[in-house]
Amino acid sequence: MKALSQKRRHPLAAVALLLLGLLVTGGLYAVATNVNQAQASTTNNFTASDTAEGEKLFAANCATCHGMGASGTDAGPSLVGVGAAAVDFQVGTGRMPMQMNGPQAYKKPAQFNDEQTNQLSAYVASLGAGPALPEESLLDGGGDAAKGGELFRVNCAMCHNAAAAGGALTRGKFAPALDGVSSKHIYEAMVTGPQNMPVFNDANISPDDKRDIITFLKQIETTSSPGGAELGALGPVAEGLFIWVAGLGVIIGFTIWLTSRTS
Repeated sequence: MKALSQKRRHPLAAVALLLLGLLVTGGLYAVATNVNQAQASTTNNFTASDTAEGEKLFAANCATCHGMGASGTDAGPSLVGVGAAAVDFQVGTGRMPMQMNGPQAYKKPAQFNDEQTNQLSAYVASLGAGPALPEESLLDGGGDAAKGGELFRVNCAMCHNAAAAGGALTRGKFAPALDGVSSKHIYEAMVTGPQNMPVFNDANISPDDKRDIITFLKQIETTSSPGGAELGALGPVAEGLFIWVAGLGVIIGFTIWLTSRTS
């Protein structure tokens, strides 16, 4: 017992214990990383060919800002771990590559076709686990529109307007109108949080709730305004301005008519 006690007090015992702890921690991290990458690859159903072609496209079109291996530069952030959904949204809506530097990337005609966008998504997804492309069952518009409207007003209307007409933010930024945006891109925006938008992961808004929100947005796209002219669906500001201008115009016209009659 005395010999064992002396060995435990050896000066190198603490170093050996520290090395053992680092080896165990590193091994567990490597296993978890490999499992996450495998799960992401399975979820997205990308092929090795998609990843290889996506790497070529990335090197030719994206590496200038995001760096080789998407590790990031002073001109663009790292894309490791952003997932396929982020790439599909940014590239599919034409926001990337950016047309010019500014407070926000504008939507424009996409530079890449669907196949190339899928390949770029495959390459970035291979670099680290992140939000995957949404399943088609979540984009079918078959959710609960009433519940989706309630969720939208609670979580989204403060920026996008209750009618999804968009709105201004600070420092030249804005929340875009959602009319005409595809269901796929709406879902991807919720799970990735592009630009100034917060991320609504499955813990915040479940996939079924996201489906309900998309159903609501698609419903109001096809529903006419029961009150007549929408006036941009911007609410009381636009309506008050219209009444002020129209009312003032009527008063001025009546005044001109009245003075012309007296003369």
